[in-house]
Amino acid sequence: MPHTDALTGPITAHDIAHLPELAQRYLRFAQALGRPADLWFRATVPGFFRLRPDQRWMACISEQHNSAADLTRDFRMRLRMAHLIPVQATDVYAHGHGRMRATALGTFTLADGRGTAYDLSELVTFLDDAVLLAPSMLLRLAVTWTEVDDHGFELTLTDNGNTVTGRVVVDDRGAPREFTTDDRWADLPEGLVKTRWSTPVDGWCLVDGRMRPRRGTAVWHLPDGPFAYAQFDYVNADITHGSEPPDGRNDIAPPPSR
Repeated sequence: MPHTDALTGPITAHDIAHLPELAQRYLRFAQALGRPADLWFRATVPGFFRLRPDQRWMACISEQHNSAADLTRDFRMRLRMAHLIPVQATDVYAHGHGRMRATALGTFTLADGRGTAYDLSELVTFLDDAVLLAPSMLLRLAVTWTEVDDHGFELTLTDNGNTVTGRVVVDDRGAPREFTTDDRWADLPEGLVKTRWSTPVDGWCLVDGRMRPRRGTAVWHLPDGPFAYAQFDYVNADITHGSEPPDGRNDIAPPPSR
């Protein structure tokens, strides 16, 4: 696999010729060829969120910054729960460590998780983000692409001793229909449980010369059945990509404390 730091110019067919045929089709569908590989992206996305299958959906807004330069992810979601209490959830991956924290009223801690399960969960979520929102970023990373069958391929990403794998299912055009992984842990009543997780996609559209999902859903595949807990409207999202460091700065949040 070529060293991805060499991808300083526009991506060509030669640059992706070593990849499985379905992966090449996917990158062509995403309009990745003809422009430099993305190094980072920022996204502000409206959506809906819920904590339990029987709970009503709550409107939310997410803001995130992902960077392949140092493999970091800073995801922040704001919503209002019962009685209009403002809640912010923060998911961070930096320097090989992940952390999930939720606070109410900016003061009260509702959840604070860290450790190996969070390291791997946040890393594979970074991988999913790249698949859906910045496909060419995958060419900047230590990713292994593996053909699975006529409908999908696997991606394995390694960073700081963490290794995660996800499967991308595509249609005949190469458009992703779903990303699935077994490298995430759900916070269930009995504790953290390694659980299948997927992000099915509801259609694609062309925006500013790039393909983006119309809507994405996050789903836990629990013993009692699938639980969709988040939906994001990418049509009305504000997404910015860059192939060079923004203003020479790295403004990702500092790594989570251990």
